[in-house]
Amino acid sequence: MPKKIIKLLTLSLIVFTLGVLFVGLNTNSIYDTKNLTGQKLKNVNLDHFNENRIITEIDLKKNNFTLINFWASWCAPCRDEHPFLLKLNNEINLKIIGVNFKDKKKNAINFLKNYGNPYDDLARDEFGKQSINFGIYGIPESILVNKDLLVIKKFIGPISNTDMNIIKKIIGEL
Repeated sequence: MPKKIIKLLTLSLIVFTLGVLFVGLNTNSIYDTKNLTGQKLKNVNLDHFNENRIITEIDLKKNNFTLINFWASWCAPCRDEHPFLLKLNNEINLKIIGVNFKDKKKNAINFLKNYGNPYDDLARDEFGKQSINFGIYGIPESILVNKDLLVIKKFIGPISNTDMNIIKKIIGEL
């Protein structure tokens, strides 16, 4: 009797292991955020960079359009996009929220002092945990949302001149 139980347990363990392996191999492991466009942002809770408050959906709804830009002082492509963000900051229908990603506060402050501050508001994601909620897996990345919190477009990589013109065209269509 005990031999039958051992055989049954061994067989069950093998079947379970093979089942887990089969499911794991058939799961798409590519991280894809293409479906983010057209979705509504939920549970926005970003720690403000300087103030003891949280940036939430209420803050985003105050603007016709908001560009949420994830950046860091140590990020070379972030420097490439910075002049375009400075130009976009002049747009009336657009507010830019910068989310400082996995960075030292002192370095971020120096970066903004040296290159200019294009942000209307600044948040901090010191450990990268809040950025995951936005589908961010590398920086720089930016998300353009409207006042209804619908994601209009996601920009992976640095904002270019072409991207800046796309943003200007979108926000001009009120």
